[in-house]
Order: sequence, then C-alpha cells, then structure tokens
Amino acid sequence: MTERSVDYDLIVVGAGPVGENVADYATKRGIRVAIVESELIGGECSYWACMPSKALLRTRHAIRAAQRVGSEVGPLHLAGVLARRDSFTDQWSDDGQVAWLESAGIALIRGHGRIVAPRAVEVDGRVYTARAVALATGSVPILPEIAGLAGVGAWGSREATAAQSVPPRLVVIGGGVVGTELAFAFASLGSQVTVLSRSGLLDHEEPFVGDLIAEALASEGVDVRLGTVPARVDRDPAGIVTVALDDGSTVVADEVLVATGRRANTGDLGLETIGLGPTLEVDDTMLVSGTDWLYAVGDVNGRALLTHQGKYQARAAGEAIAARLQGTPVRDERWGAHVASADQVAVPHVVFSDPEVASVGLTEARALQAGLRIRAVEYDLGWVAGAKLHADGYTGRAKLVVDEDRSVIVGATFVGQDVAELLHAATIAIVGEVPIARLWHAVPAYPTISEVWLRLLETYGRPAALAG
Repeated sequence: MTERSVDYDLIVVGAGPVGENVADYATKRGIRVAIVESELIGGECSYWACMPSKALLRTRHAIRAAQRVGSEVGPLHLAGVLARRDSFTDQWSDDGQVAWLESAGIALIRGHGRIVAPRAVEVDGRVYTARAVALATGSVPILPEIAGLAGVGAWGSREATAAQSVPPRLVVIGGGVVGTELAFAFASLGSQVTVLSRSGLLDHEEPFVGDLIAEALASEGVDVRLGTVPARVDRDPAGIVTVALDDGSTVVADEVLVATGRRANTGDLGLETIGLGPTLEVDDTMLVSGTDWLYAVGDVNGRALLTHQGKYQARAAGEAIAARLQGTPVRDERWGAHVASADQVAVPHVVFSDPEVASVGLTEARALQAGLRIRAVEYDLGWVAGAKLHADGYTGRAKLVVDEDRSVIVGATFVGQDVAELLHAATIAIVGEVPIARLWHAVPAYPTISEVWLRLLETYGRPAALAG
C-alpha cells in the first residue's frame, strides 16, 4: 500500500492525551495523520479524571497545609472549589483542543472508529484507509458483580469528578487510587464518606502505605472498612442507597461510587475482523504482535494504566511509526529512541491523598518475586528538618529498595505531605542506574524534604568504594 493510495499515512483512534501525542510526534516527522474521536478531544484525563480530581483535592490540601503550620484559615467554599474544578475542564468544552489539532496539522474525524479490514477504519459509515493505525482508546471502569449494583445508577469516576453537588453521604466501593483520592475529596467537601475495600488500601504499594492512608482517612472522619465485601446494593424510591455487606451489616448513603479498577477499552473496535481478541500484546514500540501496521498505545495495551506513561509510550510510538513508514532505521534497543523501556522498570505514580503517596519501580515484595538479591532501607520523614517546616508533627515514611548485585536502586516509595516532588529524583536514579556510591555525591539542599535521600543513604551505609 503506497502513500498515494490511502487517505492518510496514519489514523489514530482516540484523541485523549495518548492519541494526541502519537499524532503529534508522527506529524512532526512529516507523516499525514488523522485522529478519530467520538467524545471530547483531550480525553478522560482532561475532563473526568486527572485534572478535575486534582482540582477538587487541591483546595483542601492548601487549607490543611496552612493549618499544619499554625495558621488560621477560613472555611472551604464549596461553590469556589467546584468553579475552579470546572475551569480546569474548560467547562467541558474541547474548543481549545480542537484548535491545537488544527495548528498541528492533524486532521480530526468526529465519530466512533472501528477497524473493518487491515489498514481500514470505518467512522459512522465512511471507511478511511491508512498505511498504519494506532489505537489509543484508553480504559473503562470495571463494574463488579454485586447483586443490584447495575440498576442503582452508581457513580463511576466520571460522575464523581463532574458532580455539581455534594452528597451528604457517600459510599465508596474500592480501596485503590481512585477510591482513595475521591474519598479524601468528598470528605473535604462535606460528605460523610464510608470506604469499603475487600483488602487493604493501596495494597499494590509497600505495606506501610495503606496503614498511613487509613489513619489519615479516619482523621478526616471517613469510615474505613477493610476486608469488607458488598453483597447487594439497592436504591429506594426516595433515592437512598443501601449497601448490604457480607457480614450482615448495612451502610446507607445518598450515592455510591464504584472504584474497583479499570480495563483496556477494546470493545467495539472491530478487532475480531482482523483475527485479534480483546487483549492486545505489543512490543516496546507499541506494535501489536502478529501485525506490521497496527499499534496499541496507552491504557488500551494494559502495560501501565497511567496518563503520563501512556504519553511516554505515545512519544516512542509516534517516532517509531514515522520511521517505519519512511523506511528509516528503528532504534528498538533498550533505551532507544523508539521504545518505551521504562514501562518495565520505572513506572512512577502519585496518589494525591493527604498525605501523598509517591512511588516508582519495584516494591520490596515484587523485587524478591523477580529473584533479585536486595536490601531495603526505610526512614521516618518526620525526622527530616525540611519536612518539619512543612508541618508541625509531620508524619511520613520513605523507603528504598536496592539491587545488591548491581548496587543500584530499583524501587522507591515516599509517603507524606508534599512528597510528590521527590519522585522524579528517584525515577532518574532508577532509569539512569546511578550507583549508590555516586548518589552519595548528589547533595540535597538544606532544609528541604529531599534531605531524606541523605538519611536513607546513611541508613544503607557507605559503599566499599567510599570506605576510607
């Protein structure tokens, strides 16, 4: 298939941050690109996830930060918080994003895109052809199989982050990132929140993380119930929700939020027409296994369901697609220009709870499962002078996981107020495979929370290379 025989060189299905980046990076290399979207240009993160949820959380974080250093602060104004949230979504208008596509030279096709043949995408009855297709359709919430739940009009993250009023009582089903963040958000906005989690909170993190977050939620008045499984959910004619639990107790609320995870959004993409199932396996350039023209980028490939990681994949994929279409070499060696190598070793993520949770790489448990010979060290962030400036009675913890055979960090976790900005240093150390002996020469400024790096290294001990 030649360039002249097709409508575009590349068609990207999905115009969220991931799809936009695939299209942008390919376009910059001279590729003719069209992007297909049935909803708002900018996607989930811009309108219903990352940005509005963090806007809801930030005001209360700022108030708490002032209170922790002895300042008098007035009450939170709900209308102002919601108005600020709305400003981050541009009032759910994508005019600005559409203007950006036009300025970047990317064609926009509105409608639902579906593959109907190799290198062919149908959008609302019209078929477009391309030399390559990239799927960037993101992920969708998982609705657990709980009797009655499907019929009560439960909130997902979209309904919660776009809410125009605050329910007096809210039940959150799920103790992961979304459930935890929104429990903090709605508790700060005046809801009486109950969190139901069948296991611990944030149980993919180091064990101390869930304990600290549960304590913080409880201090906000949130009723945290761990090891609890909802058996049935009902809503009465007056709109009141009752959640019956497997221990025989019940919880009554005005709304129920389901936050039990997400899955790749591969439904109704026409994958069966080209012999593929709903699970898409990709290489590090995001090329779908068994094809030489189809790419799956971001949440849709299931590698790392995070906006920033999807955008990282998108940058690599856009460049790789352009290189292949133009017949130039693809640098697919580890850490090459056309691969998303970090998906395997250094995926950073932040939970914008209060305290924040910031982690990257492997937990101690996962490092051991991977067969590494490791040593883990921890330090109480409340002992760091810079942290004490952020809060009277600062509570937090930091942990490093070190590969002893290579003398490099493979995992890091921080919990505490304002620790999110510590994370990139850890990410650089892991990606750069900076030896512990060299990290001793990376001097943290005093008095900052970053001084915890020095304390962690002291706890680990001076490497032999530095011994006098």
